[in-house]
Amino acid sequence: MKKMLLTATVAVAAAGIVLSGCAKKDTTKMIGIAMPETHVERWQKDGAALLEDATSKGYKAEVAYGDADQGKQNQQIQDFLTKGAKLLVVGSVNEGVVSAVSDAAKDNVVVIAYDRLITGSSDYDYYITFDNYKVGQFQGKAIETALDLPSATKAKPKYITLFAGSPTDNNAKVFFDGAMDILRPYVASGAVALVGPAPQKSSDPDFTKITTENWKADIAKTRMENLLNNDAAKVTLDAILAPNDTLARAIIEACSADDKYTSKLPVVTGQDGEVASIAAIRDGKQTMTVFKDTRSLAKATIELADAILKGETPNIAGARFSDTEYDTGKKLVKAYLLEPVIVTKDNYKAVMIDSGYYKESDIK
Repeated sequence: MKKMLLTATVAVAAAGIVLSGCAKKDTTKMIGIAMPETHVERWQKDGAALLEDATSKGYKAEVAYGDADQGKQNQQIQDFLTKGAKLLVVGSVNEGVVSAVSDAAKDNVVVIAYDRLITGSSDYDYYITFDNYKVGQFQGKAIETALDLPSATKAKPKYITLFAGSPTDNNAKVFFDGAMDILRPYVASGAVALVGPAPQKSSDPDFTKITTENWKADIAKTRMENLLNNDAAKVTLDAILAPNDTLARAIIEACSADDKYTSKLPVVTGQDGEVASIAAIRDGKQTMTVFKDTRSLAKATIELADAILKGETPNIAGARFSDTEYDTGKKLVKAYLLEPVIVTKDNYKAVMIDSGYYKESDIK
C-alpha cells in the first residue's frame, strides 16, 4: 500500500512539474528587426524606435544592424528565424537579401520591407516607407527656388552637378527621379547646365556614374573633389543635388576646401534631418533637408505588424495606402506611405526641436 501511495505521489509531483512547465512557457510572438547599417544616423534611430514600439505592444523583439554587408544581414535574419520569429521588419542592404526573404516565406514568416523596396523577390506582400518620390521633388524644388530657375536663361544658365545614393538601394532611383521631375524642364530649355555626368532619369546609363556606393561619405567627398578639379574647374557651381545629409556634408566639406567657394557655397540639398545637417542649415552651409520622422515610420510599421499577426485589416494612422504598386521585378506590391517634411533655416526649430525630435542643445 505504501508503495502504491508513493508511486501516486511521484506521479502527481511529476504531473505538477509538467503543468508548471507548460504554464511558464513563453508564447509571446517574436518580431525580428533587421536594419542595414549604422554609419547613416537615421538607421540607428529607426532600429531603436522599432524595438521600443514592438516591445511596448507586448512582443518579443530584437534588432540587428548589417554593417552594409548583405551576407551579415542574411545571417542575422537566419538567426531570427532560428529563434522563432513570426514576423521580420527588413531594411535591406541590397537585393542579396532575397534568399533570406525566401527562407522566411518557406517558414511562413511574414516580411515587411522597411523603407527600402526589396527587389527581385516575390516572397513578401508588405512595404512601408515615406513618399520618396516627393522627397526628391522637395530637393528639386529647393534648387528651383533658391536659384530662381524660372528666371534663368540659356544665355546665362545655372550650373548644377548631380549626386545619387547607393546603386543597390532602389530608393536612390526614386529620389533622383523625383528631383529631376522638377529640374528636367530647365535642363531641356538650357536654363540649367549639368556639370559632369548628366542622366535625366535613373534608367539612363549614366546614372551609375553619379551613384554613391553604400551611401558612403568618403566616396561622395572624393567624387566632389574630382569634379572640382576636372569637370567643374572652369565654372562656378550654383547647386549640387545631394541625396542625403551624410553625403551633403561630405560634399560641403570638399567645396569648403576650394578657394572658389570660401565666401559662398553652392546650394546643397539633403535628406534625413541629421543633427549635424540641421546645424549646417542653421549656419547657412546646407540649404535644406527632408525630414522623415522615423518615430512615425516605426510606429506605423509596428501597427502594421500587429494587425498582420492578429489577422486584422491594417488601419494605420498617418500612413496612406498607396494607389501606386511598386514593382520588385517579380511582382507588384502595395505600399503604405508616410509624408515627408521639407526643412530649411526658416522652419528647422518648429519641425526638428518643437516636435521633440531634437533638443536645441543637440544642435551644436
